[in-house]
Amino acid sequence: MEATNPFTPTFGMVPPFMAGRNGLLEEMSKAFRDGPGNPNLSTILVGARGTGKTALLSCIADEARSQGWIGVDTVASTGMLEDILQQAGKAAAHLVDPAPVRRLSAIGIGQILNLEWVFAQPESANWRTRIEALLERIEEHGAGLLVTVDEVRVEIEEMIQLASVYQLLIRNGHRISLVMAGLPMQVTDLIDDNRVSFLRRARQQHLGRIGEREIRQAYLQTVQSVGKDIESAALDEVTRAADGFAYMMQLVGYFTWEASENKPRINIHHAQQGIEAAREDFKRGVLEATYREMSAGDRAFARAMCPDEHGSRLAQVAQRMNKTTSYASTYKRRLSKAGIIGDRPGGTFDFDVPLLRQYLLENPE
Repeated sequence: MEATNPFTPTFGMVPPFMAGRNGLLEEMSKAFRDGPGNPNLSTILVGARGTGKTALLSCIADEARSQGWIGVDTVASTGMLEDILQQAGKAAAHLVDPAPVRRLSAIGIGQILNLEWVFAQPESANWRTRIEALLERIEEHGAGLLVTVDEVRVEIEEMIQLASVYQLLIRNGHRISLVMAGLPMQVTDLIDDNRVSFLRRARQQHLGRIGEREIRQAYLQTVQSVGKDIESAALDEVTRAADGFAYMMQLVGYFTWEASENKPRINIHHAQQGIEAAREDFKRGVLEATYREMSAGDRAFARAMCPDEHGSRLAQVAQRMNKTTSYASTYKRRLSKAGIIGDRPGGTFDFDVPLLRQYLLENPE
């Protein structure tokens, strides 16, 4: 019987082998063992599109659950607070029993589950009161609560409320962890907001490129884990094509596997077909969205970087733009903040989004 494709270029799915993130995952695992006081319990994952933030959030949540924590996953959007409470209540159903004064007639909150909090004065039970009550009951069993939030956005008022209440819960010694993820610009806007300035002290994990060695090893392990093999030349090709990006790695692996059909060994031709298909998919899913979000000035700056295959310098880019270095530096900061470009050794900078240079050259304005 033909093995199922083991690669997972699907939003948020955890790949069978997580390349290049072992150190971060070990830190998070230790945080859940240590409990309150470990700084990694308050973590923000920062990265450009395609760096694997969502899959990493899922992997962290899985690790927390394996250590007896209750894990709740949500996205920054209107209604997220009620979603957190409902999901936490549902996940903790096996832990919480009715109590005589403050009790839960059934775990979870919401008509869809026909479950309801019962307080002496229900109208006074705001979100903080309700989540703290649930935490107290969870902690009676030695468990904690992990909340992961993807795609953080400062303009979501409930995001600010969650962060504010979280600070108070931490201050009161509760076993709670908040792990968030977002694009660099979104994270910067959030931590710059004075209402949640304490988030500046959260651990920031910047998800850059993954090393070729880790990519190569993950490819090999993934293929061999389901009884297939891959030629050395093909492995070299798919490793280079991933360009250090988690999402690109999964795309290339997925389409290369599909090209090999039911053959027992992936060869160079399968790899080349897979890479071509992956690049087209990456263009539609990542590059076009990135380009749309760039202003005219951002695009002009990025296009002025294109001739520099080994890193750009600000003075050269400004000269090509016919602008002053002061003017050009504004767009360098904007693109750095958005995770589109990043600094390199020797005072240079380059694109941090795979294939963006090629996309700009192929799509002149």
